[in-house]
Amino acid sequence: MSALTDEAVIAMALTNPINVELLKVLVELDLPQCMLTAGCLFQALWNLKIGREPGWGVKDYDVIYFDSDLSWEAEDRVIQRVRQACGELADQVEVRNQARVHLWYEEKFGVAYSPLRKVTDGIDRYLVRSTCLGLDVRTGELYSTHGLDDLQQGLLRSNPLNHQPEMFLEKARSYQARWPWLTIEE
Repeated sequence: MSALTDEAVIAMALTNPINVELLKVLVELDLPQCMLTAGCLFQALWNLKIGREPGWGVKDYDVIYFDSDLSWEAEDRVIQRVRQACGELADQVEVRNQARVHLWYEEKFGVAYSPLRKVTDGIDRYLVRSTCLGLDVRTGELYSTHGLDDLQQGLLRSNPLNHQPEMFLEKARSYQARWPWLTIEE
């Protein structure tokens, strides 16, 4: 089997028409360091591998950006702009300013989270190594913290950059319940 490439991942992600539509909308909004990320990217690959529609099982479409204004009001304005621009897709889109994550993460997840310095720092800390992916809205380039080998092999391993064993297992098991061919490595 040949190695999975960035171009192949992007092509598979773009077989999901919602991803295509979101990219069109987001490029027009010109949010700082904006990326489409997480499940809407890697789940397309997992779905296509077993003959499902590329958007099957996608719970939401994660849009991240990085703005040094740490106020909730500034983030909420961006959220509302994106919601308005997305029209019927608005309820499926989750928008987060990565510069603010450290302000709420510990309260929500019970562990400290140091401030991020750029949008990709957030991707670097996703719980599962193979899911640390983002698609730059402006350039169309794929960002992958750990490469694509685990993704191609369907291997779910804890991310050493955010090792949270209980949260990792919960997330990995939820993926495996939807895509049984995935392998969890503890």
